[in-house]
Amino acid sequence: MRSVRFLAAAAAALLALCAPPAFAHDDAYLATQKAPNGGQLRMAGPYHYELVAGRSGAASTDGAVLVYVTDHAGVPMETRGAQGVARVEAGNEPGTVKLLPDGGNRMRGAAPRPGWTSDAQVLVSITMPGAKPQQARFAAEPSGASQPKAPKAGAAHSH
Repeated sequence: MRSVRFLAAAAAALLALCAPPAFAHDDAYLATQKAPNGGQLRMAGPYHYELVAGRSGAASTDGAVLVYVTDHAGVPMETRGAQGVARVEAGNEPGTVKLLPDGGNRMRGAAPRPGWTSDAQVLVSITMPGAKPQQARFAAEPSGASQPKAPKAGAAHSH
């Protein structure tokens, strides 16, 4: 009986060692990734939020606040029935934008007044149906303009 338990424990340990590692990712990692809609990606509990806001572009031509919700694998999460708010902290002009489901995995809010400033911070809170509220904080230039750019070929190479 002891040898069976030992073999079972040894097999479990071997499987654990052979399993592919689960790579954790955080906001710093997400900042290095290209967001599908040109915004900024952030962690929000079991979700990723992508904020696209304040500027004209393919995803938003009216300057509206858009938040796309996906799971950690990038699979779009249906936002029907979700509720949300974006709290914009910009200098002495804080404001709140109500976010409503806008089809598929998108939440949408009215364009902030007055527009974005370079020091803007945005706290997005979304409650998905049947789930607890999840939050993510975004830095200045929420449209993704501040995402890292790839270095030019040979830029780091010199003789």
